[in-house]
Amino acid sequence: MGRNPPLATVLPFDVVDEAWRLALVPALAAAVTLPLLPPVGIGLLALALGVLWFHRDPERSTPDAGGAVVAPADGTVSVVREEGERLRVGVFMNVTDVHVNRAPLAGEVREVRHRPGANRPAFDKESDRNEQVAIDFGEYELLIIAGWFARRIHPAVEPGDALDRGERVGHVSFGSRADVILPADVDETDLLVSEGDAVRAGETIIAERD
Repeated sequence: MGRNPPLATVLPFDVVDEAWRLALVPALAAAVTLPLLPPVGIGLLALALGVLWFHRDPERSTPDAGGAVVAPADGTVSVVREEGERLRVGVFMNVTDVHVNRAPLAGEVREVRHRPGANRPAFDKESDRNEQVAIDFGEYELLIIAGWFARRIHPAVEPGDALDRGERVGHVSFGSRADVILPADVDETDLLVSEGDAVRAGETIIAERD
């Protein structure tokens, strides 16, 4: 993911590269309509700025603790459950949250899989069947799940990439969920969060491994 998108100096915050493409259409439409229909032009300009704000990409300070598992997304913990012999922790990203996702643990990407599916609200219990991208790190897996409006998942990694804990793995547009299938050696006593807790990607420790 680029750290110097075009025209970045005009904004007081960093954004992902994709934001500029998404904001281009309403920005061009605003330029055309402002002289003719100022209220419409102002509305389109606000939309373009809103798209850029939604795709903001702030720096984060990841804890140095060796056994820490950090949150993959900003938002609210919406899922904590057993999945076979593993634990699954899911974070629901509201429209106001940063939507850049980060690696919960250091590791090497083994596989990136896209699975088509439904587009139920990401907080719905049926959203596990939604379209999703799975990033397989071997000992754990990160699932980025689309919501009812979020149909643009943008992974920024590929097989063979070695990532540090807290490093960016991609982003998703307009609301969704990020779930971690934790390593097999993590059990309920290692968890530091529960459903309803607010977390920050790359900073909040959601579990401590021995």
